Amino acid sequence: MQPGEEPPFTASASPAAPAPERASAPPAPPRGPESLEGVEYVGFGRRLAAVVIDMLILGIATFPLLYAAYGAEIFAADRMLLGPVDFALSYILPAVYTVAFWSYRRATPGKMAISAIVVDARTGGRVPLARLVGRYFAYVISLVPLGLGFLWIIVDKRKQGWHDKIVRTVVIEEPF
Repeated sequence: MQPGEEPPFTASASPAAPAPERASAPPAPPRGPESLEGVEYVGFGRRLAAVVIDMLILGIATFPLLYAAYGAEIFAADRMLLGPVDFALSYILPAVYTVAFWSYRRATPGKMAISAIVVDARTGGRVPLARLVGRYFAYVISLVPLGLGFLWIIVDKRKQGWHDKIVRTVVIEEPF
């Protein structure tokens, strides 16, 4: 090389060399109802079986405690509520049981027994806790008019009850 001559160009010698192009990431999965294409929605009969299983579990767990607290009065009571223990075991415990299982496992033991999970109706993903609490309390809306909100599952194309529609959830066959 002669004095005053520039060195020959090499990629490592040039600070202005363009960076190599990276392969672009694959497109994100769809974020709408199309992300639930091909899933099997769980119908009324299987969901009813899941509820029966959950009621048996809760009944087996709470009956001895209620009997210990109130004795034979639980059979002859003419009141709907016998006291604070009854309220805690008959109302608070089922709510906590149900919402906790939906949150941590996406299904109660009854739904697990039928291989079903509760998912977001738009994304197929997990449902936020606040909406799960809302789903539990929306059961009242499904139940009050002669259970029509639950029977709606029979005729709905996505097999959603009113409580599912209110909080945007669906119950699907567990994919694994």
